[in-house]
Amino acid sequence: MEKIVLAPPKPSPTPRILELSAQSDGTRLDLFLAAQLGLSRAQARRLLERGAVALDGRRLGLGDKGTALGARGELSVAPFAAPADQRIPPPGPGESPPRVLAQGSGWLALDKPAGMPVHPLVEGETGTLLGQVFSLHPEIHGVGEGGLRSGVVHRLDVDTSGVMLVATAEPAWARIRAGFQNHRVAKRYLALVEGVVEWPAEGLELSLALRVARHRPARVRVATPEEAARGRARVIEQTMRPVEVFSGASLVEIRPRTGFLHQIRASLAHLGHPVLGDVRYGAEPGRGGAGRHMLHAAEIGFEEIAAEAAPPPDFHEVLEALR
Repeated sequence: MEKIVLAPPKPSPTPRILELSAQSDGTRLDLFLAAQLGLSRAQARRLLERGAVALDGRRLGLGDKGTALGARGELSVAPFAAPADQRIPPPGPGESPPRVLAQGSGWLALDKPAGMPVHPLVEGETGTLLGQVFSLHPEIHGVGEGGLRSGVVHRLDVDTSGVMLVATAEPAWARIRAGFQNHRVAKRYLALVEGVVEWPAEGLELSLALRVARHRPARVRVATPEEAARGRARVIEQTMRPVEVFSGASLVEIRPRTGFLHQIRASLAHLGHPVLGDVRYGAEPGRGGAGRHMLHAAEIGFEEIAAEAAPPPDFHEVLEALR
């Protein structure tokens, strides 16, 4: 394979100073940053998330993204590498590529192993699924959000295994991304959870308002009625049904219609059935021999895309121990 040489990142050499004026009066902070810095709204929000933005010397965070700016003041933005200048590092020595489940024009469906991040969080980070894709499809650079998230149309948590879609061309990214945003992508998950579930055999329909309680490390909680009324929550929807019940644990299937951070994990914990191994959401450490949260993305379908992945060996080991 031809060696890929990565150009060094080109960070913004000095902090950017953005003067507020009559034109900024009433404008949302994230929209103003995106327009002034030539970024997408999501990229502007990530600058806020890492504490790179200050207003008149006061450091801002992601929770300030919707703040309406005034006509006076000064925003300072710490040096950053523009997404166009960021490069996805190739795999490190000894890294094994994930199995390709299906592929088509401009897209790949991969079997993501548990413990593998979808994309780098910082430049130079190896061991990611996107690094593997980039080594085989360098044309993915700049697709979609670009930079370290080139080609990403959806995400799985680091310790969640299973089907992961990646776009390698812009038309496919736009089409599949729209499918996720419009809730037209069919998804099926399997989870081993604590407790004996008492749901109907045909499935339990769940609608729940969730909000992010913490960003790093991420944690989601059920929103209060007041938070939901003020638009500070996201309503999630999913169907859940029991597949197999054991003594003090259950194998369940989840079909989410929405996509929100930790949606399945947080909602199951709220119902009193945290995913085995998911200590962040209250699971008993090590129960059933689970060394991670036992959540697996089993199947995905959208238009011509159809991909299915069997649960990995550690999932089967815990399942057999429960049996």
